[in-house]
Amino acid sequence: MIQHCPTPTELDDLELLVSGAYAPLTRFNEPGSPVTLALPEGVDEAELVDPEGLPLARVAADGSLEPLTHAQYGPFRRLHLTPAQAREQHAGATFVPVADALTDADLDALRGLGRVVLVALMGTGTSSLSPVALVRATLAAADLLDDASVVAVPLPSHGDADADHALGAQVVATYAGDDPVHALAAPPAEQDAYPEPIAAIVAEDRPEPEDQGLVLFFTGLSGSGKSTLARALMDLLLEQGGRSVTSLDGDVVRRHLSAGLTFSKADRETNIRRIGWVAAEIARHGGVAVCSPIAPFAETREQVRQMVEDAGGAFFLVHVATPLEECERRDRKGLYAKARAGEIPEFTGISSPYEEPDDPAVRVDTTGRTIDDALHDVLVALDESGHLHLLPEAPTA
Repeated sequence: MIQHCPTPTELDDLELLVSGAYAPLTRFNEPGSPVTLALPEGVDEAELVDPEGLPLARVAADGSLEPLTHAQYGPFRRLHLTPAQAREQHAGATFVPVADALTDADLDALRGLGRVVLVALMGTGTSSLSPVALVRATLAAADLLDDASVVAVPLPSHGDADADHALGAQVVATYAGDDPVHALAAPPAEQDAYPEPIAAIVAEDRPEPEDQGLVLFFTGLSGSGKSTLARALMDLLLEQGGRSVTSLDGDVVRRHLSAGLTFSKADRETNIRRIGWVAAEIARHGGVAVCSPIAPFAETREQVRQMVEDAGGAFFLVHVATPLEECERRDRKGLYAKARAGEIPEFTGISSPYEEPDDPAVRVDTTGRTIDDALHDVLVALDESGHLHLLPEAPTA
C-alpha cells in the first residue's frame, strides 16, 4: 500500500477523526463536510504517515480510517487529550474554547465560573498566533486563574468561516459532554490589554515586520534580471549588517540542494519546493533568505508562500516582469536560441508557460534601466512594508 503524508490541515483532521472529536463524523470526504483528504492522482487508499514517516492510519477508498498509532512527539503533546480523556479528567468543569490570546477582560469574565478547562484550538490556521504560542499563552492565562486547566485541540481552519464555526462548536461540545460550555465575547474594536505574561508571548510570536524572518522571492523569465537584482540586494543587506542573510540562487541550488534533478516540469517544481522549504526554515529562525528561481507556476509559488507563513516568516514576492522579447534579446547563456531550435524541451517562455503573479509585492521591468534604478523599486516596496529599510538617507539641508 502506498504511503502518503497529508497536509498539516489534513493531519489535524486525522487526529480529530481518530480521537472521536469530530463525532458523529468518523471519516474523510463525507458529502458536504469540510473535512477532506486529497490523495495523489490515481490513488484511492493509502497508509497515512506523519512528516517523519510514522504510520498513523490507513484510509480506504470511502474515506474511512483504520487507526495504527497516534502522533507521539511535538510540543505540548501531553495536553492533546481525546474527548473521552478530557471528560474523565475534568468532569464538572466549564469548558471554554480559546482561539486567541486571552485579554484582561477575558480573564475577568472567567473568574466567576469556578473550575474551567481552557480548550486551546491550536490547529493549522485557526488562530492569529502560531499553534505553540497559542498553547503557551493559554497556559499563561490558566496560571492567572484560580482553578484552570488546558487541553490542546488541533482544530484547523478549512477556509470556510461558517463551516469552521459549526465544526468548532461541535468539537467543543463533544469535549464538554454534559458539562457547560462558556463562549467568550467577541473581541471589541479596540483590543483590550493583555496581562504582562501573555503580552510577552504575543510580542514574541508577532514580531514587528523589521524583526520578522523574511523570504525575498524573485521570480521571472530567464534573462529578466532577477538574479542580478537579488545579488545587488544581498550586497546591500550584507553591507548594512544586523541580519543573517542566505542566498538561494537558482543555479547554485541546482548544483547543491537539487543535484540530480532534471529540467522536467515535475523536477523543476520539486526544485522550487526544496528552495521554499530551506527558505522557510531560515525565516523560522529570524533570518533573511534571498531566492531567485524562475518559478513559473502560480501553484508552486503559493506552496512556498504557505511554507514560509506556516514557519512564521514573511513572504515578499518580487516579479521581475521584463518582457520575453527583451529577455530573448539578451540571451547571455544562449538558452533561448537552443530552445527555439528545439534543443531544450519545456523551456519557460518558449515551450513551457510562465504564469505571471497576480499579486506580487512589487513588479519590476528592467528593460533599459540600470540595476540601481530597478532595485530602487524593490527598496521602496520593502521600506513601505516595514520589512527592510535600505533606502539611502535623504541629504540634510
